[in-house]
Formats: sequence, structure tokens, C-alpha cells
Amino acid sequence: MSPDAPTAPAVVFRHALRVYWEDTDAAGVVFYANYLKYFERARTEWLRALGVEQHALRERTGAVFVVTSTQVSYRSPARLDDWIEATVALGSAGRASLALSQQAWRGSTLLAEGDIRIGCVDAATFKPRRIPAEVMERIG
Repeated sequence: MSPDAPTAPAVVFRHALRVYWEDTDAAGVVFYANYLKYFERARTEWLRALGVEQHALRERTGAVFVVTSTQVSYRSPARLDDWIEATVALGSAGRASLALSQQAWRGSTLLAEGDIRIGCVDAATFKPRRIPAEVMERIG
């Protein structure tokens, strides 16, 4: 991500959420690791909006997604009761992994941004496997 003025990438999906007491530290500021939770929720809802229910995918194909790497930059704090949006933009899709750009926004203020790679693995062995064709068709 560029250190220049923040701009939203071509957003594929936006997921709105509220900051709760449990998300914050003693100062009422969102604990940094919770942005990864927000990004996870947004990815799950993005897949759901595309018609991919992860539990059903695992049952049907034996495939599950795991986070293989993250790089997050924190720009501005979110606080208790803030209404924020976590975004998902597909960067690239390989045979067994997806590179995603994700951001958290409060209105026009960029709070955090990250590059997240998720891999597809076999649920029984956790060995890498191809992303099922039905998922690849839906993410386009």
C-alpha cells in the first residue's frame, strides 16, 4: 500500500460493523489485532454474497480457506461505538490462493489497510489444493 493519501481500491465488497466494548483497549481504542477479525468477517461475508457458504463448501468439496500471510498498516484509530466498513478487493487469484486488499474505513477516514493472502487447503490434511471451480467462477 502506498504511504500517499489514502484511496479506496476498486471495492468488490463492503461490510459494515459497529465497534463494541470488547474490541477496545482501556483507552476505548480498537486493539490492533481486531482489524484482522474485521477483515475476516468481511471476507466471509464477501464469499457469502457470492453464494459461497464456507461450511457447505467444506462438506461438499473438502476445501477450506486459511490465511497464509498478512501485512497490515494502521492509519487512524477507531473507537468505541464507531460505525466502520471493512472492504474486500480481489488482487489476484492463483490456482490455490487469493491475494486480497482490505481496508477499514470510518466514513472517509482510512483506519487500517492490509494485503491478505488466503490459501485453499484440504480440510482433512491441510495440504494445499486447487480452489474449487465453483468458487473461481463466482469470484470472476
